[in-house]
Amino acid sequence: MKVIIVEDEILAQQELSWLIKAHSQMEIVGTFDDGLDVLKYLQHNKVDAIFLDINIPSLDGVLLAQNISQFAHKPFIVFITAWKEHAVEAFELEAFDYILKPYQESRIISMLQKLEHAWQQHTGATTNPQPRENATINLVKDERIIVTSIHDIYYAEAHEKMTFVYTKRESYVMPMNITEFCSKLPAAHFFRCHRSYCVNLDKIREIEPWFNNTYILRLRDLEFQVPVSRSKVKEFRQLMAL
Repeated sequence: MKVIIVEDEILAQQELSWLIKAHSQMEIVGTFDDGLDVLKYLQHNKVDAIFLDINIPSLDGVLLAQNISQFAHKPFIVFITAWKEHAVEAFELEAFDYILKPYQESRIISMLQKLEHAWQQHTGATTNPQPRENATINLVKDERIIVTSIHDIYYAEAHEKMTFVYTKRESYVMPMNITEFCSKLPAAHFFRCHRSYCVNLDKIREIEPWFNNTYILRLRDLEFQVPVSRSKVKEFRQLMAL
């Protein structure tokens, strides 16, 4: 797995290089301190991941990531920065992770492990004609991007132009409507049961008949009840073999 580091602080660059070499099998093929130099390099060289600071000369990290997102070959991007206010922009660019300085070594090690796993899944998908569903999704909490297993999500709820996402112990606010969010989830596991709700079918504990021939869904581990609307009842019955 070939990676580059884009960081204009030499000590931070050296520390990150050491952590990558010590805790992963990644090959660092270049280090840069200028955004334009990175763009020129990527026009002639392919890499699998970029560790990217935001406050760099010539072309800042966000603008650089926006340019890279237009490439046919899109490397994973991990922002490592002191600028917390760009987390939502990073999410919109589908960044793999967003780590704030000063970071803990354990946080970097965990990210490296997840990144190598994601790269292995991606390379397997490109060489295997069988379609492979995404195993993780990026969720936003407190201006951080949390890489989350899709199996940890219980349900999502629409709140105007935002979507609230719930796991067993956490809640997240996503900067998109529920239709867009649900499109990122595998249809084999998630069902849009109501105009305001999307539910993980694997988390349903009890299906309770409700008024007008609809249902209320009780989920494992959570007290909240998810409704099934009348327009979705027929499809839901087919899915659940009712």
